[in-house]
Amino acid sequence: MEYKVESTEIMRNKCAACYRQFNRIEHLVEHMRTSYHSAHEPMCGICKKHCRYFESLREHLIGPLPKQECRNIFSTRGCKICLAILESPSALRVHQDRCQLSGGNAGLLGRFANLGIRDNTESGSTGGTQVVALACKMVGGGSDGSLDLCAKVCLTDEYDNIIFQSYVMPLIPVTNYRYETTGIRPEYLRDAIPLRQVQKKIQDFLCNGEPMWRIRLRSGRARILVGHGLDHDLDSLQVEYPQVMIRDTAKYPPLMKSSKLSNSLKYDIQTGIQDPYEDCVATMKIYKRMRSQVHKVEAYPLASDTQNRNNFAAWRQNELERMSPDQMMEISRSDYYCWCLDSYSG
Repeated sequence: MEYKVESTEIMRNKCAACYRQFNRIEHLVEHMRTSYHSAHEPMCGICKKHCRYFESLREHLIGPLPKQECRNIFSTRGCKICLAILESPSALRVHQDRCQLSGGNAGLLGRFANLGIRDNTESGSTGGTQVVALACKMVGGGSDGSLDLCAKVCLTDEYDNIIFQSYVMPLIPVTNYRYETTGIRPEYLRDAIPLRQVQKKIQDFLCNGEPMWRIRLRSGRARILVGHGLDHDLDSLQVEYPQVMIRDTAKYPPLMKSSKLSNSLKYDIQTGIQDPYEDCVATMKIYKRMRSQVHKVEAYPLASDTQNRNNFAAWRQNELERMSPDQMMEISRSDYYCWCLDSYSG
């Protein structure tokens, strides 16, 4: 009987999200205070365990030391690409045909795009575009060629259509064309568009007629910008853009931890000879996958929202210790902006 009481106490101190167990309830409260568990974390479709990263979820399902029950079910009904659990093996086959992240004709279109400048930034066909992807190709400047200079830029829409693509003439001389990874030769930049013109064209297209100081996520005309390592790309273009409008796959918490993005989402970005168009296609597909996730709708989904700032305040310690793990999970919120929330942006 004494053993059962002890077991019940341990279960009471078990995190409802990651299933970590604690000897004392105050330790569980502190864990919930600092872990920021939420409905937006990657979650096992079988045991409902929450993971901080998709790579951790992959290890939980098919890693070297997976949870055996989950592994057995996942082996017959689990998608190895998005880690979803389907109702049956036949449903899995149908799902996987749609789930492939392959760029399809991306490589072919990219090679055709290399033949010249593409500029649809002022075309009426891009008027309704609200999400765009950006990627750059860098050559070297400076005495040792280590200074990154943008020599080619590509901007695409949600449907992999090129909005703008061009070679770029840097402000300072190129000392290393890095041909092995860029494929760029000196003659490609002879008639290239000067950096200042490219900067203005991209800045104007992103802001879409809205002053920088007025740009807000859920109102206005400014466009969401998707990419991988966007801080570096924007810096090389000398373009400023509000962080609230940037979706960077290199900094999105669920996609972090792995050394390559392709490890968790089956798509290579910025590997081999870099093609900005293919990088745009890859990051846009990943963004759309993250955006399409169906999570619990919350009026105030972020821990930083004013309404949530006292959820785990120290002065509520006694009240929190009387809560069950499920009740604490109900008031726990995410410490990052989940891209699924873009689906609800008006």
